[in-house]
Amino acid sequence: MSINESHLLLSTANIAKSYGPVVALRSVDLIVRRGEIHALLGANGAGKSTLVKILAGVQSADAGAVYVDGQPMHFRSPADAMAAGIATVFQDPALIPDLTIEQNLRLSNLDEAKFKNCLEQFELGQLDLGALVRELPLEVLRIVDLARAVAREPHVLLLDEITAALTADQAERVFALLARWKEQGRAAVLITHRLAEVMRVCDRATILRDGHNVVVLETKNVDEHRLVEAMLGAPAEQIAPDSANGMPRHYGEVAFEARTLSSRDIVRDISFTVRTGEILGLVALEGQGQDRLFELLSGDRQPTAGEILVGGRPRQFHSPYDAVQNGVVLVPGDRLRALLPSLPVRQNLAVPLFNRIQRWLRIPADEPQRVTGAVDRLSIDIRAASQVRRLSGGNQQKVVIGRWLVAGFRTLLCFDPTRGIDIQTKREIYTLLRELAANGAAILLYTSELAEIPIVCDRVIIMHAGQIVIG
Repeated sequence: MSINESHLLLSTANIAKSYGPVVALRSVDLIVRRGEIHALLGANGAGKSTLVKILAGVQSADAGAVYVDGQPMHFRSPADAMAAGIATVFQDPALIPDLTIEQNLRLSNLDEAKFKNCLEQFELGQLDLGALVRELPLEVLRIVDLARAVAREPHVLLLDEITAALTADQAERVFALLARWKEQGRAAVLITHRLAEVMRVCDRATILRDGHNVVVLETKNVDEHRLVEAMLGAPAEQIAPDSANGMPRHYGEVAFEARTLSSRDIVRDISFTVRTGEILGLVALEGQGQDRLFELLSGDRQPTAGEILVGGRPRQFHSPYDAVQNGVVLVPGDRLRALLPSLPVRQNLAVPLFNRIQRWLRIPADEPQRVTGAVDRLSIDIRAASQVRRLSGGNQQKVVIGRWLVAGFRTLLCFDPTRGIDIQTKREIYTLLRELAANGAAILLYTSELAEIPIVCDRVIIMHAGQIVIG
């Protein structure tokens, strides 16, 4: 069926982009109609974020064309894209951390009244605009970024993993906003790895693979398995993650224990154990204290009561360094917290080997072998190895995990490690966690995706209102 030209709002033709020897986009065509929510899907490294940056005016394409309302556009900056009616919410908040929200608004020359009206739609109307950006949680920053974009009243919204860091109720408000967007004849392009969201809110999906668009699918005519097959080029059953039941389980002694751990009213009397060879899952709705619990366990914050035991011996973690020295390491929910984005992949992986000032000038003899081993074991794509920020989100997360493969550990604390990454990389991380446990590691895993729990975990505890209610 031909598409009426008058219905086209945003389109691209033969978009190509390379970064030196790394080809991010080879030839991409995208057609977004008025009044539709259009999913942009693909595995990590398929080129989704690169395409969004080109449409947002952040980067220029090497070849191809962008059209808005059928007119060719040449975006030299984000201001050009915004002038053409395109507003973008990136995966990482585009805010200056050492400025207040109000100061950020002034820099972007935004109507404060419209911005506040958007915040009220997300029940954030009372947010202190004088607060420093760096002091606000990630989910609030995502809504602030979204409100900035919506306040401009664009024709097209580009949303890169907008719900990945949001609570369930805030995600519902995003979906309601998108429904209103459609009714107004506007459009949105949604990048997400949550396929249930695609089936629920999107009308069509363009699938990218290896820098090409391989197919455009009407979501009403397909299921999630068909989307997975299109993204990965293989039937869904071939890339389904290994079940935890398929891996050998041999539990040893208690490796890590929390006893009546408390932190004011946020965490109260938390007690649990993790044995060697075991993956303990933590289930909680957003805002139940799981963030604070991981801060306590990793040494980022000290408890007001209770204790932590490692190998049966009480330990006091005054800092994350103390935890690492005791073999307790963290994979945080925000991977950028754990990375040195402007440094190469190899240096990011080797950071734990140089954690003492007196050792900075002493390079461990086996450092190259350890780093290479981590790269190979995790299949980290190092084509853009000169700066880790140039890697896809999934490869960045592999670097965060790979760092501890290089340094060694006994207890691994994983906070939502697969958030915002594609299904193939998720599978690789699931398999790696099972292998690490089989080799004697003790792992505590919190995930916001409940479907991961039976796939990966041996045992589960449930947290509510700062307490363990089951487990």
